Amino acid sequence: MMRDTLPAGIVDEVEALKREAGIAACSFVKGGMTLGLGTGSTVRYTVLELGRMIAEEDLDVVGVSTSEATRELAEGLGIPLLELGDAGRIDLTIDGADEFDPDFQLIKGGGGALTREKRVAAASEAMVVVADDRKQVPVLGRFPLPLEVGAADVSAVSEELSSICSGQVSLRGGRDPYVTDNGGHILDCEFGPTISEPLDLEHRILSVEGVVEVGLFVDMCDAVVMSTPSEVLTMVKRGGRLG
Repeated sequence: MMRDTLPAGIVDEVEALKREAGIAACSFVKGGMTLGLGTGSTVRYTVLELGRMIAEEDLDVVGVSTSEATRELAEGLGIPLLELGDAGRIDLTIDGADEFDPDFQLIKGGGGALTREKRVAAASEAMVVVADDRKQVPVLGRFPLPLEVGAADVSAVSEELSSICSGQVSLRGGRDPYVTDNGGHILDCEFGPTISEPLDLEHRILSVEGVVEVGLFVDMCDAVVMSTPSEVLTMVKRGGRLG
């Protein structure tokens, strides 16, 4: 992890840029919106800024959280929340990503919240991703692809995925498995940077019995607010819903 390998001063600079990117994503927010509130270290700064805007600028928005951690953060900041089933259509989701490619396709799920994140994104009119430049890749797959599976289906799904996944399939947490907010487990599948047809792979994996969700977010992202070592860049997808 970057915190373990970079000198403290550089880590502070990275965090400052992540904070700046998280705040910059709020430029897409307008009063009266229902917002999907993502999960992750960078988008946490977005949630913090939204809380400030509500408290200091009377911003009128309602959030839908993608994880219990985000729900707790938002509630502590005074951000009003709705359950996904009660929200109807969501105007905008702001979330993080583990990878994004030149076509704005994503791998998500490093934080274990992929199922709720995907359901919120699917219910949204548009999606903005907040990330640092380490997440920008020419081809998806360097980051192991997360899948959520039912707790009772881990062995069967792992065996079936061995014919799909080019590398190792690992149960997150091993003998002490990570448990999602939904009570499922996460399998991390190593493909390497080979996922050039994410939609086809998504369909193939979802056809495996016991798979709840796969961390490929295809044609969902409309813009990326990215921190680099020197600046924050906003990239908007050509032909996307925010273009």
